[in-house]
Amino acid sequence: MAEFSIFLFGLIFGSFLNMLIYRLSLGISLIDPKRSICTSCKYQLKWYENIPLLSYIFLKARCSNCKTTISIIYPIVELTTALLTLFLYYKLSFSYQFIHLCLIFYILIVLSLIDFKYKAVPEYLLILVLFISFFYSSFSFYDSFVFVGAFVILELFITFYIQNIKAKITKNKALETQKSLGEGDIPIVAIIGGILGLKLGLVAIFFAAFFAIIPALINSIRKKDIETPFIPYLTLGFFIAFVLQTYILEYLWRFSQ
Repeated sequence: MAEFSIFLFGLIFGSFLNMLIYRLSLGISLIDPKRSICTSCKYQLKWYENIPLLSYIFLKARCSNCKTTISIIYPIVELTTALLTLFLYYKLSFSYQFIHLCLIFYILIVLSLIDFKYKAVPEYLLILVLFISFFYSSFSFYDSFVFVGAFVILELFITFYIQNIKAKITKNKALETQKSLGEGDIPIVAIIGGILGLKLGLVAIFFAAFFAIIPALINSIRKKDIETPFIPYLTLGFFIAFVLQTYILEYLWRFSQ
């Protein structure tokens, strides 16, 4: 019963996150209009048209007013948020840490979707989630600063390669000003290092790079030079490393013996 309540809570919050993603990315007020609207015809949704997951299914993925197709992203965000909340509950039970981590990951989901769509994120959200993470019970400022420092140095070398070597090899002028990582990635890396520590933080970055390379390879095969947003993959790597940290640390200990 508790698990169902947590899952339902996650679904409801996922619906709220969808509203934040849409309005914050376009600079629309969070309080006006008060009710959710169709992004195409601006029709104000009835309460029964805004039930997480169910409304999407019953409406057959179309607005009841203009019949425009509703993006699959909405139910995906709702379901992802619900599952994430449930996994964190299994890991931490109902505790201060559970509520704190949910808040951090909820903001990271918003940042991930905005980054995925616009390749840029609001700085105030980055500052907010970083500030909130400082109060996590096991946050280590030392690990956070060391992790970010190493990450910045790595980014410097990779960017140098892209701008000065790859640009000349491919004769692509656009690469001469391209950076390997966005500035918005650094605060997320700081959060990962501060909460997970150095060992698990490196594992999280490995997961992030592994998942990020898949769309990069697909774009390379299609001969499309499309910038890959990294915040979604950092968030995914962070979540996997956190949830599986016991198994990962046990494996690392055995591997070092």
